[in-house]
Amino acid sequence: MQTDRVSRVAVPELPRLRGARVSLGRMFEAESSNFFMLLGVTLFMVAFGLLMVLSSSYVDAHSRGQSWFASFFSQAVYAIIGLPLMFLLSRFTVRWWARLSWLALGFSWVLQALVVLTPLGRVSGGNRNWLAIGPIAFQPSELIKLALLVWLAAFFHRRERHLDRFSTLIPALLASAVSLMLVLLGGDLGTTMIMSALVLGCLLVAGIRIRHLVVILVIVAGIVVLFVLTSSNRLRRIGSFLHPSTGVDLGTGYQVQQGMWGMANGGIFGVGLGNSQSKWHWLPASSTDFIFAITAEELGLIGALLVLALFVFLAIALVRIVRASDTAFGRVFTGGVLVWLMTEAIVNIGVVVGLFPVLGVPLPLFSSGGTALISTLASIGVVLSFARTRPLGGEHPADPRAVASRRQAQGAASGTARASARQPAVR
Repeated sequence: MQTDRVSRVAVPELPRLRGARVSLGRMFEAESSNFFMLLGVTLFMVAFGLLMVLSSSYVDAHSRGQSWFASFFSQAVYAIIGLPLMFLLSRFTVRWWARLSWLALGFSWVLQALVVLTPLGRVSGGNRNWLAIGPIAFQPSELIKLALLVWLAAFFHRRERHLDRFSTLIPALLASAVSLMLVLLGGDLGTTMIMSALVLGCLLVAGIRIRHLVVILVIVAGIVVLFVLTSSNRLRRIGSFLHPSTGVDLGTGYQVQQGMWGMANGGIFGVGLGNSQSKWHWLPASSTDFIFAITAEELGLIGALLVLALFVFLAIALVRIVRASDTAFGRVFTGGVLVWLMTEAIVNIGVVVGLFPVLGVPLPLFSSGGTALISTLASIGVVLSFARTRPLGGEHPADPRAVASRRQAQGAASGTARASARQPAVR
């Protein structure tokens, strides 16, 4: 099995890779401290998130005539699906993802097209972003994030040496534009903004010229402003954000005010797990977009700081993996996941504390929502596949000299092994 690991590290370019194989024999084996750091933080956040979903959702579930634990059991089922999927994807190789990049992106486009163009799409919160097939309902926009990340990572891996020309970026920009437009057709500006940040993060990590990045950023900002100005609902949200006291009277700023009052009620040590008053039909979306407010109310400032610390540790783990990756695929994909999760966390918490208008962005690994949880765990599983092995000899694997020395050492080792295999055994 050592030979299998060496072969994965030594191959430099995707077009030369032939065949793909998934190894499931040693699911939990790893050599990298980055692997265990990312895995540990993720598992703790999932467990903590399940606890807060249970605490914040049982009142609303009972008011709908369901079991007190209905929302918790639903989220637990998604976690049971997502965690094994994460471990499974951590065994996949870069070449496997490269071969499926177009298929994954095209499939996610078809699903999102079904949402916005057919009666199978459902409207929730003013946005058409749910796909209902029989008893199953999910958000294809969450799958587009992961599929677009895989495609962009494979694209920049192949074009790594030609990114100084703007013409090289055109296919990536077109694929990103199609993905963003399909989500925008459903009216989901929050998800579109997260995806835009994700794409910009991939471009930055890939190493494109700053002037090209600035041009793309200006275009994206202009499109976002255009869609905000053409929607009365979004203008109303911005108005309630700028004038929160007036928004309470009109009913548009009610949610933000209730969230802030709930956090103020928590104080330093909180009112106790399960004792929140806001979740008793005072704070809408208490288990989804405003779960951070319930956490701060029940666990106080200490609990809120714990949540922030977990995201800091998650960011540190992802940055370490970006720095340790010896392929453009690993760097771009991990950088995209970093921007994706941190942007969602910043926007979600910023909305709760009144820094941003309400955008309907969940808190990663905490908020109730099956599709978001599974797609997040799947993306972390792909990152874990890059973090599974540590650099040989302790050198930084992204250093070209380190890569060359490792390849020479691997070639010498394989030559010695072949020579010893040809020698007859001494009896």
